[in-house]
Formats: sequence, structure tokens, C-alpha cells
Amino acid sequence: MQERGEQGATEGRRGAELPPERWSAQRKTEVVLRLLRGEDLGEVSRELKVSPADLEEWRRVFLETGQQGLKRRSRDPAQRELNRTRAKLGEITMRMELARELLEKRGYGDELKRLLKRGRE
Repeated sequence: MQERGEQGATEGRRGAELPPERWSAQRKTEVVLRLLRGEDLGEVSRELKVSPADLEEWRRVFLETGQQGLKRRSRDPAQRELNRTRAKLGEITMRMELARELLEKRGYGDELKRLLKRGRE
């Protein structure tokens, strides 16, 4: 039987909606090792639905204290929710930027500008 964190991480690769509430130290170590091997932080963040800030913190803690440091509990629930909200906002912003670039490449740049201008009025 898997721990909740391990199960959630596996489901994250298959497109599950919610990240696990808590990650095991072993699972965090596996993620940090992926980053240290050169996988892109943004891609891993989106795949696992963990904010880039959290992944960077796991990497920093791992490099300073090894796996033992990853065993301590995460911040309070309000901080976790704030991190999730920031990650979601970043994802939505990135999607909007990509959509804007695609529309401009397809020749709808002027129309998009008019629509955005009208929306601000």
C-alpha cells in the first residue's frame, strides 16, 4: 500500500486534479534527484502540481541536509494554500501568454488588441 504522497505523485503524472496533502521524504528525494539530473523545474512543477518555489525549497534543503531534512513537516495549511494559489495563477498567466502568441502568429493580433482595449474600458 502506498503512502498518500506517493500515490498522489503517481496520479499527478496521469493528470489527477489535486496534489497530495503531504509528500514522504522518499518521494521528495526522488523529485529532487530528477531536478538535479537536469529535468526542467517548470515541467516537473506542472506534472506534479507542486509550486516551483516548493520544489526549489526541497532541492535547497536536500543539498544542505540530505534526505533527513525533507522529513520535517511543511508550512502551515494557509501557506500551502497560498503556494497552490500562486502556482495556479502562474499556470493561468502562462496559458494566457501562449494563447496571445498563438493568436498573433495566426494573424489575429490587431483584433486581440481591440478586444483587450474594449475590455479595459
